[in-house]
Amino acid sequence: MARRDITGAVDFPYLEQFAAGDSEVVDEVLELFQEQAAMWSPMLDGASEGWRDAVHTVKGAARGVGAHALGEACERAEREGPQALPGVHAALDAALFDIAAYRHEKALRSLRS
Repeated sequence: MARRDITGAVDFPYLEQFAAGDSEVVDEVLELFQEQAAMWSPMLDGASEGWRDAVHTVKGAARGVGAHALGEACERAEREGPQALPGVHAALDAALFDIAAYRHEKALRSLRS
């Protein structure tokens, strides 16, 4: 997995600009997003009482890291209800895949230098 595997689910230039080019901040934000995603996933179930709160939380976090499609999927779920949750899961998976590819590429570059 490397940068060539990035699908565009996360706008990394947006995040890098938001973090004023500080790669340590970018790393910390992405790591935190990955950790939180593990907590959010079980709550993104229409049978879960807190699914709407979880969707709202994911929406804010997604927009903060530049995962625009995920933010839009969350907004759609807030409007349309739990039947839109599969779209949230798909967009979250895509964002996590891109984050893993981005972080992997960065780790490879650090080994070369």
